[in-house]
Amino acid sequence: MALQCGIVGLPNVGKSTLFNCLSNAKAQSANFPFCTIEPNVGVITVPDERLTILAELVHPQRIVPTTVEIVDIAGLVKGASKGEGLGNKFLANIRETDAILHVLRCFDDDNITHVDGSVNPVRDKEIIDYELQLKDLETIESRIAKVQKQAQTGGDKQAKMMYEVLIKFKEALEQGKSARTVTFDTKDEQKLAKELFLLTSKPVMYVCNVDEASAVSGNKYVEQVREAVKDEDAEILVVAAKIESEIAEFETYDERSMFLAEIGLEESGVARLIKSAYKLLNLETYFTVGVQEVRAWTFLKGSKAPQCAGVIHTDFEKGFIRAEVIKYNDFIALKSEAAVKEAGKMSVEGKEYVVADGDIMHFRFNV
Repeated sequence: MALQCGIVGLPNVGKSTLFNCLSNAKAQSANFPFCTIEPNVGVITVPDERLTILAELVHPQRIVPTTVEIVDIAGLVKGASKGEGLGNKFLANIRETDAILHVLRCFDDDNITHVDGSVNPVRDKEIIDYELQLKDLETIESRIAKVQKQAQTGGDKQAKMMYEVLIKFKEALEQGKSARTVTFDTKDEQKLAKELFLLTSKPVMYVCNVDEASAVSGNKYVEQVREAVKDEDAEILVVAAKIESEIAEFETYDERSMFLAEIGLEESGVARLIKSAYKLLNLETYFTVGVQEVRAWTFLKGSKAPQCAGVIHTDFEKGFIRAEVIKYNDFIALKSEAAVKEAGKMSVEGKEYVVADGDIMHFRFNV
């Protein structure tokens, strides 16, 4: 399931520092692998304490965590929608991602110049929003030109609905609002809206890059961002990229934990960022547990048992018979599969079972 989060931001906001922290295997936890597919794509392990706890009970030969792909997208400048800077490449790269991590500079530092001369995260956010909205407006207008005649003259219901969806988006974009602020009532409208693949309809998380002193509770810039995005249904994460690069220098997990405790953080910003990116992509995790391996598998929230079986192998989905399901908390409380069965806590589920985050699954199939 190669869903990707793209990291975007203006130049010099700490975007690449963060990406480099993500890409440093030591930055996360005891054993987080990281590999680069191409210079700007990182496959990063998702930190999950449940995996470690399950492994302590089962003592498997190996532990396999799940991953998420993060793409470092070149810094955007004003005029990108018109091809300025790496404009077209930047916009094409964003189009290919499924969610956006928008890094905003929320720190003062005279040694690091800002492209617009001063620190103002709300203005920075609006520059990128504006460029993406302009591109979306271009997309919408060219689609309107194609369907308008069919919608207004013929009896084509589908064209009529598409036209109404397009007009709704056009009105919002012209008011300087992103496509994600527009809601549709019917499933059909929602489907058409999704198929437009608009840049500003992607889920977004604002990553406020702060100075060391603001790492725990943020600062005035973070509050400005909070106020600016309050109607956007977007998450905000506070990270100090400078601290994250220091954490990445420590050799052992214990050293990193001690350092975090000293500055008042329970978990590194990078670990929180990865978990949030995973959630932003609407992903959840189920586990398979055995003496050979304890493994985390990624599935799209709301998936049914056969689709989740297909994540392991397509044959599992084709020949799905049933799923044996143990709830994570039951396994932890009773400490083994045998004890769970004895307590009558293992359920047998069919094709309509919606898999929950943390479920321990065993699939029965026949091909």
